[in-house]
Amino acid sequence: MIVYSIKQVVEMLEIPSVTLRAWENRYQAVVPERTESGYRLYSREDVEDLRWLKDQTEQQGISISHAVRLLKDRKAQETRSRVSLEGDGPQDVFGKLTSQIYEALFDFQGERANALMDFGFSLYPFEEMVHHVLVPILVQVGDEWEAGRATVAQEHYMTHMISNRFYQFFHAFPVYAHLPKVLAFCPAGEHHQVGLLLFALFLRKRGAEVHYLGPNVPEEGVISMLDKHSGIGCVCLSVTDSSLRGKSEALIQRIRSLHPQLTFIVGGRAYEKPGGSSVADTVLGGQTAKWEEWYDQFLSRMSS
Repeated sequence: MIVYSIKQVVEMLEIPSVTLRAWENRYQAVVPERTESGYRLYSREDVEDLRWLKDQTEQQGISISHAVRLLKDRKAQETRSRVSLEGDGPQDVFGKLTSQIYEALFDFQGERANALMDFGFSLYPFEEMVHHVLVPILVQVGDEWEAGRATVAQEHYMTHMISNRFYQFFHAFPVYAHLPKVLAFCPAGEHHQVGLLLFALFLRKRGAEVHYLGPNVPEEGVISMLDKHSGIGCVCLSVTDSSLRGKSEALIQRIRSLHPQLTFIVGGRAYEKPGGSSVADTVLGGQTAKWEEWYDQFLSRMSS
């Protein structure tokens, strides 16, 4: 696959780099891949989309925000023409969307993948798309990477694109002030965050304000967050690496000694194995039914 640096794109299209960054940050005109150092890498599709946007703004005289909407509408129409759903049941559609989004991301076709995801969310509720389409893609690319059939770049790109889609929903749901704020993170050394991110989205959809710190968070960062932000009532940790479970338990005890009012929730594969008990208040598995049951009990305790 051919990729271009931001310098090359600026030279090819004669778009100032400051304008290019503004189009991306404000309007999500394109979503370039990023290297581990944070440098942007643009696909050929990204370059063509940016060329089209430039033509619309300069030759047609329309605003960039309107041009981006037109571009996304056009891509959505193209997506609909490619995905035939007539006569398919939900499971057939989920399977078809999963396959096509996976193939688009595997080939670094970010705009096509985003258009397919937009199409799926227009058909099905948030939680169905997340659990029946996007999570299976993350599982599949992880398996393919372990088997040597996907490169590190492909695995990182696909995880990044889908995680970004998850992050967008953090700002889409209302926050209810009567609910305690939640701090969610994976402790130092733990890099697998998908389960934690899903649980954080589960809480956000139900109105909780979630401070999401992500994977591999050092202890001092957690303590600093708790010291500076009042109102945090729950701390959620996710651990998949069994070798980190003991350290996670010790971390909970140290935090509790400083903030005894906190409620601790833990989950992840490390806690699903034998001996998965914890000093935390609650150990949750990956089943959303268990999350619902816990949440109902949690609300009951709050109101009593």
